[in-house]
Formats: sequence, C-alpha cells, structure tokens
Amino acid sequence: MSHNLLKGKRGIIFGALNDMSIAWKVAERAVEEGATITLSNTPIAVRMGQVDALAEKLNAQVIPADATSVEDLETVFAKSVEILGGKIDFVLHSIGMSPNVRKKRTYDDLDYGMLEKTLDISAISFHKMLQVAKKQDAIAENGSVVALSYVAAQRTFFGYNDMADAKSLLESIARSFGYIYGREKGVRVNTISQSPTMTTAGSGVKGMEHLMDFSNKMSPLGNANADECADYCVMMFSDFTRKVTMQNLYHDGGFSSMGMSLRAMNQYSKGLEEYTDENGHIIYG
Repeated sequence: MSHNLLKGKRGIIFGALNDMSIAWKVAERAVEEGATITLSNTPIAVRMGQVDALAEKLNAQVIPADATSVEDLETVFAKSVEILGGKIDFVLHSIGMSPNVRKKRTYDDLDYGMLEKTLDISAISFHKMLQVAKKQDAIAENGSVVALSYVAAQRTFFGYNDMADAKSLLESIARSFGYIYGREKGVRVNTISQSPTMTTAGSGVKGMEHLMDFSNKMSPLGNANADECADYCVMMFSDFTRKVTMQNLYHDGGFSSMGMSLRAMNQYSKGLEEYTDENGHIIYG
C-alpha cells in the first residue's frame, strides 16, 4: 500500500544485487512511494546479479560504479542528477564486504591488506560518497542519506571480525559528516542498525541461521526483515524525519536493549539440561 511518502523525490540506491538484498527492497518501496531513482553497484555485480531486471521493473537506469573510486562516484552523482532531472533527495549506502571473513582469517590473524579493503569498501566508501555529493552540490536541501549498519559496531559478535571495525567507522562518519552537511546544506545523515538479515552475503556466513535464531529469541518484537527495513528507510528518506540526523537508529526488534530474554533463557536451560548428569553436574565434552 502506497502513501506517496516520496512523491516527486529523486534517489540513488547503492548495493542492490538480487531480490534478497535489502537495497533491492528499498528500491522497490521507494518507487512504490512515488520516487524516481537510479541504481548503482560494481560492474561485476551488475553483470553477475539481477540489477538490470530490477531497473526494468522500476523504470530506473543502472550506473555501474566501484564505490571506492572517487571518479566513479563523481559519475554516479552527475549522471543521476542529469537522468532524474534535478538534485538528489535521498541516498542509500548498502555496501559491505570483508576479504578477511571470506578467507576465514580470524580477528587475531588479520591480513592487513585485506583489512584496508574491508574498511575502504564498507566504510570509507560512505565518506567518499558524501564528499563527492557535497562538492558537486548534488543533494537537495533537507535531503537524506542512510547507510546500513549492525550492532557489532558496539558489541562483540563471534565471527563478525573486521566488519565490526568497519561498521564502527561507518557510524562515526555519519556523525562527523552529518554535522557538516547538516550545518551547511540541511542534509541529514544517519545509519540504521538492522537485525541480522538473510541476504546473499549473509547466507554465506557460517552459523548465520543460529545467529538469526538467537537474535529472534532475544528480541521482544523478533527480528526485523528486509521488507520492514525498507519501510524504515523510506520513512528516513521522507519529510517526516526532517530533524533526525547524526543518529545510529536501531531497527532490530529491541535486541540492542536486551540483556537476556525469557525465550533465550528457556532455550539455554533446555540445552543445559542435555549436558548434565543425574546429579545435576554439567558434563563437558
């Protein structure tokens, strides 16, 4: 159901790969709410993914770009303004990748060259995006920029590795650039800390289904899915959040405020019973 929250607005969605992507869902909802958009992803992602199908469905143009390349980003923003017929009202940064995670390098045995790539792709690309947009004056007054984050920026999660450092940097960039962009141009910059979500990238993470189950049991409202995240992003792009900036906004069913839930405790107790003897002593190994 459309409420025309983005009627007449222009946007750029970075990171849509296929229909499992949060960025894909955001693109669909934004257009449903009245926006016109362009789509951008890396050239290889455009070739290997289904972005062209989404573009055809939404009557949107695809502008291939490496988000770590300032030159490519300059092209994306300049072309988007030209294609859409005016300054951009909203931008989604849904980009993240860790070569260390892919290569199964643990946090105490990182490859530092790979760490630089993790930070560049997953966080510094956000700064480059904002800096290019500001220098081109490509984003309209009162525009909205959102990047997707995760609670691992604040808390340690086994296996999340150097992506936690990237998300921490991402959120810091939102605050630091958000101050300047808000003061000078009225543009608001925020991050959304989303529940673990079974995207294409997420589905490749070992133990992802267990993390999602744990998070779901911990959260009083349960995990937020990709469609619900898209709704939240649309609200952040809309005029209803004109005074929200420099914030990390948790969209996780309450997980970030929890210590222990009844459902998680019951699950823990059940598992504990399976590893105790008749005298109540815990059996290890």
